Order: sequence, then structure tokens, then C-alpha cells
Amino acid sequence: MDKLLIGLAAIAAQVPAALLPFRRTAERANMAFWALLLVALLGPSAYVGSQLAGQWHSGLSATLWVSVTASVGLFLLLCVITREAWRLTPLLLPYLALLSLIAVIWAHAPAHMRPPMAMNVGGWLLAHIVLSVLTYAFATVAAVAGAAVFLQERALKRKRPTRLTAVLPAVADAEFLQVRLLAAAGLVLGIDILSGMVVEYFATGMPIHFEHKPLLSILAFAVILGLLVLHHRTGMRGRSVARLVLVAYLLLTLGYPGVKFVTDVLLA
Repeated sequence: MDKLLIGLAAIAAQVPAALLPFRRTAERANMAFWALLLVALLGPSAYVGSQLAGQWHSGLSATLWVSVTASVGLFLLLCVITREAWRLTPLLLPYLALLSLIAVIWAHAPAHMRPPMAMNVGGWLLAHIVLSVLTYAFATVAAVAGAAVFLQERALKRKRPTRLTAVLPAVADAEFLQVRLLAAAGLVLGIDILSGMVVEYFATGMPIHFEHKPLLSILAFAVILGLLVLHHRTGMRGRSVARLVLVAYLLLTLGYPGVKFVTDVLLA
């Protein structure tokens, strides 16, 4: 029951910040925005800190909570350094709240732990975990920026702006965010794949096992790299870029929490 209450409180902590941008007086410089965004970060962080207790759990629920916490933390930093990023709040936080709700629902799903590894791989394994979480956080915010591009372009095409599109960043700003964030995700993912190969080599003597997660990660890296090359050489923009961003995010989702869902829920 304590775990349920803490989880629901962590979800509730994300709601005020998601609703604030719809107020007419809302702006990035408003102290209320920063206070509520900090609350949105503290909620999932408190859950992760209280439930994981310094130990890494490989289950679906823990994976989602860590991903949510990393995504909110990254987004807060992005809002500090990028002027228009805060306008993604009404898309990002409801999505992260939904992931948090899924984490609460499947909190009691059994986790399939990986077999113990040699001591000399401990540092590499920690680096691999951190890089995986960071990659998914970058990709999550990039995908939300891509969704903003879709919504804004559709509203412009129909000449029917909505209350949501009035809050979201302009198309050019959303495109800037999605490409830069995806480039960061690709860089971190490339290093993550290499660290994963090192972990596998120390553990099994082979640099890669042809399983779902490494294959999907490599495929996502190929999609990201191809998108960045096309964007640089052809100037591809708009929904074409957003579609590939969402494809890359889907591949990472299938390879990261998706595999956890299959092993911890469907095959439990």
C-alpha cells in the first residue's frame, strides 16, 4: 500500500506543471513554472529513491520510473538552457504521467534478473545502465518535440489553431529541439552500444548476442544516423523528420521497456 500511495503521489506531482502553461499568464520566467517543474521532478525521484534503495532492479516498473525521472530531469535542464523548450510541458508531462501510471499498475510484476557478472565488469555495467537511461530520456523528449511538429503543422494546414497548439513551440523551434535532442540521443546511444558490447564480452566472451535489445538498439542507431545525414544533406524538415524521430523512439521503446514488458508481464 505504501508503494501504491507513493506512486500515485509521484503521478500527482506531475499534473500541476502540465496544466500551468495553459494559463494566460504562464511564461518561462514565471517562478511558479520552475517551482512546479521541480515538484514534478521530486515526485518520481522520491519514488525511485525510496523503492530502489540504492539497488538496481531490472523490472518493468523500476525501468519506467527511472526513465520518467531521467526524462523530467533532462527536460528541466533543457528548459534552463533553451528558451522555448518549456512549451513542450503540456505534451511531455502527461505522457510521463501515463508511463508512471503503467509503472504503478505493474509494480508487482516479477523482475527477471540478469545472472551475476564478474567483478571487473561492474563499472562497465553501471556505465551501460546510465547511458541506456540517458539515451531513452533524450529520445523521449525528442519524440515529444516531434509530436509538437505534427500538431503544429496540422493546425497550420487546417488553419484551425487549438488551445494546445497556442501553447506549444512554433514549428521551427520544435524542429530545432527534436533534431538536436535526437543527435544527442544518437551520440549517447552509440557509446551505450559499445559499453554493452564490453559488458557482453566480459560476461560471455562474445561482444554481442543477437537478442532483441541489442538488435533494436543498433537499428535505432542506424535510423537516427540516417535521419541526421538526410537532414544535413537534403534539408529534410517538418513531419518527415518527425516520423523518423518517432520510429527511432519506437525502436528504443521496444528495446528498452518493451523487452521488460514481455519478460516481466507476458512471460511471467
